[in-house]
Amino acid sequence: MLKKIILQKGKEKSLQRFHPWVFSGAVLKKEAGIADGDMVEVVDYNHHYLATGHYFNSSICVRVFSFEQVLPDADFWKQKILKAIAYRRDISLLHNEKTTMFRLINGEGDELPGLIADWFDGHVVIQFHSYGMYLLKETMVSILLELFPGEIKSIYNKSEATLPELKSFSPKDELLFGAFDEVLVKENGIPFYIDMIKGQKTGFFIDQRENRDLVRQFAKGKRVLNLFCYTGGFSSYAVEGGASLVHSVDISKKAIEFTDQNIAMCAPKPDVHQSFADNVFDFMEEMKPDFYDVIILDPPAFAKHHKVKEQGIKGYRTINRRALEKIKSGGFLFTFSCSQAISQEEFQTIIFSAAAIEHKKVKIVKHLQHAMDHPISVFHPEGSYLKGLLLYVE
Repeated sequence: MLKKIILQKGKEKSLQRFHPWVFSGAVLKKEAGIADGDMVEVVDYNHHYLATGHYFNSSICVRVFSFEQVLPDADFWKQKILKAIAYRRDISLLHNEKTTMFRLINGEGDELPGLIADWFDGHVVIQFHSYGMYLLKETMVSILLELFPGEIKSIYNKSEATLPELKSFSPKDELLFGAFDEVLVKENGIPFYIDMIKGQKTGFFIDQRENRDLVRQFAKGKRVLNLFCYTGGFSSYAVEGGASLVHSVDISKKAIEFTDQNIAMCAPKPDVHQSFADNVFDFMEEMKPDFYDVIILDPPAFAKHHKVKEQGIKGYRTINRRALEKIKSGGFLFTFSCSQAISQEEFQTIIFSAAAIEHKKVKIVKHLQHAMDHPISVFHPEGSYLKGLLLYVE
């Protein structure tokens, strides 16, 4: 029997609507002996069952993985992962020769809160975002190896930066299975080197795949500027799309080295590309006006939490003002925010104010979001972290 978390009267409604988080403010009491990472049952004020999840003493104190009363065993987790795999098969990503990297498991979107797994041509990078899911590490590795017999080359745990802090717990990134050296993958037929150990996130921003392909469609004959380029994903697509010139800017010299490596594999003309290891804000101040036909703004999260939200809004407004000020008349701006603290509506308001200040007429061509292998539960809108706009600047 699992120990119980009892909610205050009236606080059960979000779980009845299948929202997968229980906030600490909703809790009346917890049974004795519950420790961080434990599986618990959540019940209402009258002790009626609501959900089962992992407990952790924080603002989100239970991450729900089942709304049916279960005692999870290895087969329970196997069935969930099988569903995640089946979905990737249904959207034609499994065993796709042109695209050999994709998100295999997407946390709450796959009813596996706290677990992320990305596939890089048989190399799997796992990130645990909850201590409870981390305690299932060996189970998850065993299931993946069982479900992909002979296909998995390595499994790497990259959770040091994503797990919550505990005094008695010091997680380290580690190889859990197999071996890897240089990892080369393809996305829509375009090759990329992946740094699974030192790269950001799991090594590549897989969530932008469909937006990168959109840049390829707009790039032919255009001068393209990719700001916060990281390892040059958008830049490679622009080169492949026939851009007349592509400039990539990132403050990280290591990221620029990867960008140059990736561009060198491009066709037909990698010589149209030039990279700059520079502060993006400084670069934007100095860049020529009316020069770039397409600008991509994909910055890191300026507002990772609500405490720095106002500061983040100012950052997004500043870079979008500069882009709108400098972009060529009739140009296209791809602009993004991955800050969960800023909603789609707030991001659009930021763009509106930036355009108004710069006296620019701007049309919204398309709303942009993460790729299809990052499904979001309809009951968990917070999972929709990436928001973007494709703008036409008159």
